[in-house]
Amino acid sequence: MVARASILTETGLRVPGSMARSGTETGPEPERTGVLRFAGFELDFSRYELRRDRVPVALEPRTFDLIALLARNRGRTVTRDEIFREIWPGRFVSDAALSSQVRAARKALGDDGTRQGIIATVHGRGFRLRNGADGDAAAHAAGRDAEPATLAEAARPCIVILPCAGLGGDERGRLIAEGFTEDLINALSRNRWMSVITRSAAFALGRSGEELGSILARLDADYAVTGSVRHAGGRVRISVHLIEAVQQRCIWSERFDRELHDIFDLQEEIADLVSARIASELGLAEQQKAARMSPRKLGAWELYQLGSAEFYRFSGESNHRCQELMRQAIMRAPDFAEPYARLAYAMVLDSVYFEGPTDAAHLDEALRLAERGAALDDQEANTFFALGRVRLARGECDLAIDALETAIALNPGHALSHCGLGDSLVADGRAEAAVPSFERALALSPQDPFRWAFMSYRSLAHVLLDDPEAAVYWARSATLVPNAHYWARANLIAWLVAAGDVEAARSNVPALLRVRPGFTVDFARSRLFFLRDPAQRDILLDGLRRAGVP
Repeated sequence: MVARASILTETGLRVPGSMARSGTETGPEPERTGVLRFAGFELDFSRYELRRDRVPVALEPRTFDLIALLARNRGRTVTRDEIFREIWPGRFVSDAALSSQVRAARKALGDDGTRQGIIATVHGRGFRLRNGADGDAAAHAAGRDAEPATLAEAARPCIVILPCAGLGGDERGRLIAEGFTEDLINALSRNRWMSVITRSAAFALGRSGEELGSILARLDADYAVTGSVRHAGGRVRISVHLIEAVQQRCIWSERFDRELHDIFDLQEEIADLVSARIASELGLAEQQKAARMSPRKLGAWELYQLGSAEFYRFSGESNHRCQELMRQAIMRAPDFAEPYARLAYAMVLDSVYFEGPTDAAHLDEALRLAERGAALDDQEANTFFALGRVRLARGECDLAIDALETAIALNPGHALSHCGLGDSLVADGRAEAAVPSFERALALSPQDPFRWAFMSYRSLAHVLLDDPEAAVYWARSATLVPNAHYWARANLIAWLVAAGDVEAARSNVPALLRVRPGFTVDFARSRLFFLRDPAQRDILLDGLRRAGVP
């Protein structure tokens, strides 16, 4: 391997080459103004903008600088030292910072570290923008002849699950650790909105002794999962950490203690729980990343993430902003499946919770969007989840249950689908069968933004099972979640009446009216259009009436 010409400090930080030795001759440099074109892209130096087919591509300023440096030296390997000197002049930075910018540049160009159709890695030296990058072959490699969804897919976060360490030198603990790692890779791979590094690459580099930053750089990964397993007697402790690549900081960690009965059941259970929680954390991290970008440079992936952030704020205004952002994402990338699913579900929630349209035309449009999302990606749980929720709003319980069972088969760790299935089973008159679905949803995602709905929907199941005390418990729990909708309070009022505590029910009415002035029994009846069983609707309306709701 060619020795690196830069200096590595004891802390692992690189001293830029210009501070370590005299500069490398790079030849004359083109004027840094005007427009430079390659592979269907334009670098506009006067506007500091990258465009693809005249549409701005979302990227940060330093990523622009890196692409510009490579483009001005197209066909020539730009050494790592040159990049450090040009992009971070006079600064001490780590290899991880460069790796992060290379990943961002590849994503902006529709490339990745596996394909390297535009930006090639020259191991031990640096990076090169391929000479053919202004020709048809490179345009094909960058996805130019594909639908715009290619860029959205390239922007998906990439994660590597490194082998868990079996601590204590126990052979059984080592086997549990290895099996858990494999199960976690399989579980996370069911989340098709993220890219998961294969087991072979993860295990090979994870056991190589290389530092984490180097592993992330070689794999072009945005996040890493590390962990350990301790086994003592009949107990197992599994610790898991989620680390982002740029600063190598831990953004989530958790410990799981379990009795060891069946090793396979243990591995599968913890892998599903960890997968669900990592998916939630990554979703939040991607939303925050999109929020930091300039609005005029947002791509389809970033628009989808911003819309998702609005979606989880759970208000009428944020729901409408979500719908608009999803429509923008669809216009930008017509074959990107997730925005169709999110938009369809947002339209249903608008009807149920935010006083939006409830007419057939509105629900027909939601159905078309959900079906389009499922057709675009029939292996993504989110698309079938949305389809199931639309079906339930239309009163099609059997079709809703079919779609949600399909979603769970695709991704058993998808908490929303378990909740949706429970809700559909309740609507279908199968309350007892619904309770385990709600339990599973909460176990998978105890801090889910929609956990108030997990609890509130479950409360109706207990009312139908003639267990009003449990119904009150879950309805009250739902009202304590910060973003809970006012319907959680309405449910609590009705179930307190069912439990015989009319006084407590009446004491909750002012809180309901503060959040939703003008709430009446007639209004409630108009928003319960999705309940096809009159008995379920009447239980709720009667409770509200007896509590003194106008």
